[in-house]
Amino acid sequence: MINSTSKNLLTFIKNSPTSFHSVASIVKILKREGFVQLFENINFKIQRTGKYYVIRNDSSIIAFKIGELLDKYSFNIVASHSDSPCLKIKPISTLNSDGYNKLNIEGYGGMLRSTWFDRPLSIAGRIMVKENENIVSKLVNFDKNMLSIPSVPIHFNRNANENAKYDLACDMFPTMSSNNISLNNILSKEYDILEENILSHDLYVYNRQEGYFWGNDDEFLSSPRLDDLQCAYTTLLGFIKSENKHNVSVYCCFDNEEVGSSTRQGANSDFLNNTLIKISLALKIDLANHLTALGNSFMISSDNAHAVMPNHPELTDQQNKTYMNKGIVIKYNASQSYTSDSLTGIIFANICKKVDVPTQIFTNRSGVVGGSTLGNLSLRHVSIPMVDIGLAQLAMHSAMETAGTLDSDYMVKAIKEFYETIIEFKLDNQISLTK
Repeated sequence: MINSTSKNLLTFIKNSPTSFHSVASIVKILKREGFVQLFENINFKIQRTGKYYVIRNDSSIIAFKIGELLDKYSFNIVASHSDSPCLKIKPISTLNSDGYNKLNIEGYGGMLRSTWFDRPLSIAGRIMVKENENIVSKLVNFDKNMLSIPSVPIHFNRNANENAKYDLACDMFPTMSSNNISLNNILSKEYDILEENILSHDLYVYNRQEGYFWGNDDEFLSSPRLDDLQCAYTTLLGFIKSENKHNVSVYCCFDNEEVGSSTRQGANSDFLNNTLIKISLALKIDLANHLTALGNSFMISSDNAHAVMPNHPELTDQQNKTYMNKGIVIKYNASQSYTSDSLTGIIFANICKKVDVPTQIFTNRSGVVGGSTLGNLSLRHVSIPMVDIGLAQLAMHSAMETAGTLDSDYMVKAIKEFYETIIEFKLDNQISLTK
């Protein structure tokens, strides 16, 4: 079952240990395809058939392609997120006691803490460096096994297998060395930067274990950060492969979904709305026609979904169950933590049907709150029809997650078809899907 999309996905994830690196990996692909960078603090200069991208805070990106005709001016938008649950290193970062040098950390997102023990870990993110009179942002990644969080032996904790709890302020400090050395000193030596010129950092502990295929027919793949880099990568491929002369295709990958998205680079920000307005202004589309375009636009929020747990099927809804390698998941929730409804769900399902991509439905078991995602937060700023989708996976928010080998290809095909589809909401309550 191994295919090139899934193999390349694992390479993409390996090269993307933090949200900053995820965006850098996306930019590398976009540049190869001829996309040109724009900047938020400079008015956009764009033209029909042009391909562009804009970055916010090094960790969120919006790319777009302008149709040649623009006779059906509207926006087809897909959004995913660049971040994953992990450990964030505090500004004053090193602890030294009992002969060990450890990192002072705090939790980022809803991580499964037990899965981080006894794994090869390292450090990545960005640092702020003084260069002459300027402050410069630089990506860093210690591409070696720098850290580990050792488990307490069962001899010292006889109840370790009974409802174990892990204290971030004690149990989760990663061990870095047996020498009393600061993180800034290590950064200085590794990157040949004077220590006094390292001003601040956004650094994270990440799992270095590489992804792999498994199962009798290699039908599964396991990797760190599948949530949500599997969607970020596959929707990017669908975006790049698509062609649409009639409207504007928009690809988004936002940071900070795992901590609520309420940052200037998160989905609950003005980044998408501002970018759409600037596109219209640069194309000399007035406000009335811009708002009309939004009325015929459509957005997909793409974030992975829960597959039925092999040992705990009772945790999922009795009927609305999803499985790996069975196609794209359309997610519904009565409280609207997912944005899908009967209209948007069937529009997306029909698009998938046109290219023989199977779909399945997920709802939480009644009484289970479940997780949230970025769709309903984006709607606060750009209120257009939206559907929440994802790919089924196991062990969400573990240091090592599992998904289906076939599903990545399904997502690429469906997203390509979505970008090539003109969705029109007609006055007689009819919706047309054309090319």
